[in-house]
Amino acid sequence: MKHSDTDVIIAGGGLAGATLALALTRVAPALSVTVVEAFPLSADALPDSYQPSYDARSTALAWGSRLIFEELGLWHRISEHATPIQHIHVSDRGRFGATRLNAQEYEQRALGYVMDNRWMGLCLMRELLETKVQWQAPADVIDMTPCEQGVSVSLKIGNETSRLKAQCLIVADGGRSGLREKLGFQPSHHGYNQNALIANVSTSDSHEFTAFERFTEAGPMAMLPHGSPSRAGHESALVWTLNDQELKQVLAMSDSDKCLRLQERFGWRLGRFTRIGECNYYPLTLTTVAEPVRPGVALVGNAAHALHPVAGQGFNLALRGLMTLVEQFRLAAEQGRSPGDFQILRRYHELHSPDWQQTVQFSDSLIRIFGHSLAPVATARDAGLVGLDLLPSAKRLFARKAMGTGGRRAVINGPAASDKQ
Repeated sequence: MKHSDTDVIIAGGGLAGATLALALTRVAPALSVTVVEAFPLSADALPDSYQPSYDARSTALAWGSRLIFEELGLWHRISEHATPIQHIHVSDRGRFGATRLNAQEYEQRALGYVMDNRWMGLCLMRELLETKVQWQAPADVIDMTPCEQGVSVSLKIGNETSRLKAQCLIVADGGRSGLREKLGFQPSHHGYNQNALIANVSTSDSHEFTAFERFTEAGPMAMLPHGSPSRAGHESALVWTLNDQELKQVLAMSDSDKCLRLQERFGWRLGRFTRIGECNYYPLTLTTVAEPVRPGVALVGNAAHALHPVAGQGFNLALRGLMTLVEQFRLAAEQGRSPGDFQILRRYHELHSPDWQQTVQFSDSLIRIFGHSLAPVATARDAGLVGLDLLPSAKRLFARKAMGTGGRRAVINGPAASDKQ
């Protein structure tokens, strides 16, 4: 390889960027990695102990994502505050259609897990402190140009700018920084005319480690078990889909009125809603980039594809893509090739593309199918949910998608073994 300041620059040190950095140290340790992150980072800022906040934002991890974190040697830390999803209940609010998944049916301890984003980030930071990964923080990647060594990346550090040469730049800073567009990538956006309201809620009945996906006339609603990893509690993580007018109305309500509106929409499967925490929200848009790679640069995570949260597939899809990319980088290092070689990056895209296309289609089709209120369509989807619950083969396929074990997954230390079903 030609000389450069670092082999791989990762723009963004969030969950996707930090996971990628850690995976590269495990799978391709010959590569030097530099992470550029906009927020300041300090080992002194990491707490000695972690106390979960009621208002903490959370992420749903599929079983397949747990397997990846096990391979990276991180699961033992993450699992300390990972609430298992042992059951999934999918239903059409006010209608008879429903399907149920149970982890025991597939000889698994859980179908997935729910954990606070901050806890997952702290676990990644602690693990990365023990590696040779270099950090530029606070700093921003503001531009990139090709050069003899690969790419020359412009960094903004305070009021100063500097340049760093690398073999490859990975854009992992989400879709809102503008770096993706500045580098010439053309994302495609499809708005759903909906917003996701996110909050933690308490209910009179225990969640019994059950995740609920409720499709209502106003849009899908998810309720994920949250809190203790070992004792079924009364706290759930809510993802509530609302149009602009409804969102404005709900945000203006008192907490008690929010609980009443939520009760009306969700029903009584968790008993009475007794508390709702801090509400955050964001507009829902399906964003994809048809060609997320070019010589010396690749988009990953939300910078490459952002999904509707209806099926909780976003971060799990990103994680599988990261491992596919890491495996290609490992092969490149073994062959003495640059990780920014377009053939390497194009091969990554070819391998990951079927997974993200299927996942996008799966999530988008759920919105379209359950977004119709016409009686014939509603009757057909109710029959489909009942049929899914009764047909083992169809249900197994649905379970594999929910568990994140249907996509391509790179495995450390040897070829992938068949996922236990």
